[in-house]
Amino acid sequence: MVFSTGILLLFLVSMLVSSIGFKHYIWFFSIGYGFAIAGEGLLLLLTGKGITPGTLLCCLLLIAYGLRLGGYLTFREWKVGSYKTNMKGEIKDSKTVPFGVKIAIWLACAMLYVLQAAPVYYRMASGAADNAFVFIGAAVMAFGLWMETEADLQKNRAKKINSRRFVDTGLYRFVRCPNYLGEMLFWTGAVISGIGAVTGWQWALVALGYALIAYVMFSGARRLEIRQNKNYGADPEYQQYVKTVPILLPFVPLYSVEKYKWLVA
Repeated sequence: MVFSTGILLLFLVSMLVSSIGFKHYIWFFSIGYGFAIAGEGLLLLLTGKGITPGTLLCCLLLIAYGLRLGGYLTFREWKVGSYKTNMKGEIKDSKTVPFGVKIAIWLACAMLYVLQAAPVYYRMASGAADNAFVFIGAAVMAFGLWMETEADLQKNRAKKINSRRFVDTGLYRFVRCPNYLGEMLFWTGAVISGIGAVTGWQWALVALGYALIAYVMFSGARRLEIRQNKNYGADPEYQQYVKTVPILLPFVPLYSVEKYKWLVA
């Protein structure tokens, strides 16, 4: 079935965890996002029928991904003063966001998080045996998780050396947003893990979730590009960097998305 009790439970968990956004609306799709994914992974692990080695691995990766992201964003929110300074003017004061809008964001985010985890859920719900795709998908998920984590660590180390310079070392030599690329790879792996178990209209929901998270990543890359152009635009080294290093996808000559105003999230 496309919709089921299991999907409803995932939605309720996502709503419960991401409700932290009513404190600060940005947390609906930051801290709430990370911990909602971890909550979904834990729910699948505790309630899933016929857990196999492949689905166990996928669930553990969902939990690890969510805890890492939620923990990192929580630390950044409360401890990193430079982040708050950089984001001034980009994020609305939560008090100015109407309650009805917050409700809409909350529900939309919770549903998106369900769609992202849907490939793993549908594989478990179908009772399908493990195949090569579930392990290939898990490997891609693990690689994406590593890339996202390493990109954040590399950026933190570089900023400690020179907080006023853009980062162009390590993974940042290949793409300007390797943390976003890592996230896209993680969810690409989740989709791959469902091949052979996801069927029919289930694929429509899986594809929708993947398309939406890709949109969010490109939107995030656009926001970052605008911010960096403002901060480093007068630096000749930065200008050379952005002309030669793709913004998000390696080996794809897409160097800027600033002009794509429809990338708003």
